Amino acid sequence: MDGNSESIIMVYVTVSGEKEAGDIGKILVEERLAACANIFPGVKSIYRWEEKIINDDEAVMILKTKAGRLKNLISRIKELHSYSCPCILSYPSNGGYDGYKNWILKETE
Repeated sequence: MDGNSESIIMVYVTVSGEKEAGDIGKILVEERLAACANIFPGVKSIYRWEEKIINDDEAVMILKTKAGRLKNLISRIKELHSYSCPCILSYPSNGGYDGYKNWILKETE
C-alpha cells in the first residue's frame, strides 16, 4: 500500500458468517488494529474454488484503520480466519469528515 502511514484506509473482508465476523472484528478493535468493524451478514457469494463453482452464504466486514496498521491487520486476520485464502482488500479513503478520520487515527495508536 502506497501512501502516508497516517492515511485512513478501509479494509474489505469476507468471512464464513456473522459469528466469525463478530469474533474477528472484536479482537481487531480490542488490539487497536482497527478502529471499527462494520458487519454485513447474509451476503451471497458465487466464486470458483478448486475448479468448482461455489454458491455460499457469507458475511462482509468493513474495517477502518490507518495505513500504517495494514500489514499487521492482514497478518492478524489470516491468523483468526477460517479460510485458507481469505479475501482481504484495502481501499484508500480519499476524503471525509476530519473529526471521524482523527478518531480512527486515535483509536489505532
